[in-house]
Amino acid sequence: MTDDWRSERAEPLAVGPPRHRMARRDRARDARFKRRRRRAAVLALAMLVAVVVGAVFLGSAMWHSMFGTVSGDYTGDGVKDVVIQVHEGDSTTAIGRTLQDQNVVATSKAFVDAASGNPAIAAIQPGFYIARTEIPAASAVTRLSDPANRVGKLVIPEGRQLDDVQDVKTNAVTDGILTLISDASCVDLDGDRRCVSTEDLRNIAGAASPEMLSVPAWAMRPVEALGSDHRRLEGLIAPGTWNIDPSAEPQDILATLILDSAAQYEQGGLLDTAKALNMSPYEILIVASLVQREAKPQDFSKVARVIYNRLAQRRTLEFDSTVNYPLDRIEVATTDGDRGQATQWNTYVRPGLPATPICSPGQPALAAAEQPEEGDWLYFVTVDMQGTTLFTSEYQQHLANIEVAKRNGVLDSAR
Repeated sequence: MTDDWRSERAEPLAVGPPRHRMARRDRARDARFKRRRRRAAVLALAMLVAVVVGAVFLGSAMWHSMFGTVSGDYTGDGVKDVVIQVHEGDSTTAIGRTLQDQNVVATSKAFVDAASGNPAIAAIQPGFYIARTEIPAASAVTRLSDPANRVGKLVIPEGRQLDDVQDVKTNAVTDGILTLISDASCVDLDGDRRCVSTEDLRNIAGAASPEMLSVPAWAMRPVEALGSDHRRLEGLIAPGTWNIDPSAEPQDILATLILDSAAQYEQGGLLDTAKALNMSPYEILIVASLVQREAKPQDFSKVARVIYNRLAQRRTLEFDSTVNYPLDRIEVATTDGDRGQATQWNTYVRPGLPATPICSPGQPALAAAEQPEEGDWLYFVTVDMQGTTLFTSEYQQHLANIEVAKRNGVLDSAR
């Protein structure tokens, strides 16, 4: 028998659906699907990279702002100019904290370390200084040690008034307090010079409410009585050395000066003295301003007594300084026309004291107004160029003294 093994072998069974060749349309669809998946994957990766980079940048910036650079100090020449303030009694650490808060130095510790043993920093004066953001601590020390970087220092001499005044004889102009404030406010920041203008200060002095200008309660009524006249603030800014913020608004500068001046006046005993003399503190300030303008320091207390004696007798004061005040000028003698002008300051026609002080009196003039010398004088006149002043209670003697002043060229002989 023939051995035909093929006929007995089981045929293989088909498993699953029969395979067919993929249609061209199906292959195209599959290719598009794969491309979209690749693009989505690339986009997702790009977004992940962006998130990571952003997180690193933000974290670095936050770390930089909170803790400074990795080394605890900045490098380079800085970013921009900034004005910082050193307060009265500030320690080196306190100054360092101010610098860190203003982003001048990376850390207060870096500044303290850099300033260690530096006598200029140890003796630094309160005030405002130009610094630069993001500079090395050593550079910050150098900047604060340089007097040229101090700004906002205001010096007001005794006897200045708000407006500039001109000497009639020499034509020399003396800067008023508003001009001095304007000059002190000037600062150069990143090559840009900025100043608060005298005109802006004058406008604010007349327009802002007394409350917004920090006018003290004891001066509020007479200040309000002058309405929008900027001279209502006369005398309320005391002479001396002050620090003003060059970056502040005009109103804030004036308010700070008036507030600090009132505190200075009050600490000097103005309120107590006024009560003892049965006068208002503002009236004492006016008397002191007249003393400042009318006399030399050696005669302050006598002139104060003349003022009080004439007020007690209800006489007009007849001071040339009150005539000149609203005219913004300095002149020993005045004309009949000048003395006849009806202003709120002209004591030839106005009874009692002028409406405001006529300048900012210094402490010696204030002391004289508070403690006048005893005497019965009613008249005085300066009789020579050295400032010799003669006092008398007799009018005829006063006329004789005037003749001496005329002969010496102090007064116009035509008067």
